[in-house]
Amino acid sequence: MLISAILRHKGSTVATVRPQATVTELLATLYDNNIGAVVVSEDGMSILGIVSERDVVRRLHQNGPEVLAEPVSAIMTTPVRTCEPDADAGDLRKTMTDHRIRHVPVLSDGRLAGIVSIGDVVKSAIEELEAEKAHLVDYLHG
Repeated sequence: MLISAILRHKGSTVATVRPQATVTELLATLYDNNIGAVVVSEDGMSILGIVSERDVVRRLHQNGPEVLAEPVSAIMTTPVRTCEPDADAGDLRKTMTDHRIRHVPVLSDGRLAGIVSIGDVVKSAIEELEAEKAHLVDYLHG
């Protein structure tokens, strides 16, 4: 399955935050959208970084609550691993697992076109296996 198929099902909306937003503002975005990561972008189309719940927790542990007033740019991850819509979901799943990455922005012609999570790519694998199983059962009973 291609990443574009996952995006067709899930949608291409990507929550973004500007690099100068505070970590407290980031937390509000994560909460309001019920998501685990946000792309850091000045214009909503380019990618400067990515910041996740995990990044916030690490910095809170290291620096204490004063991190909440810091800009997102101080805790974001760069460079960001991205993929194209025509990437294979199985290949991306392996990359995400190998590198312990939970969210990968999707770029099309250099512009932000979506984001996929490890849950999205695992779900696509399960759906493919279920479809294959149904096909085999039909074949055996057919």
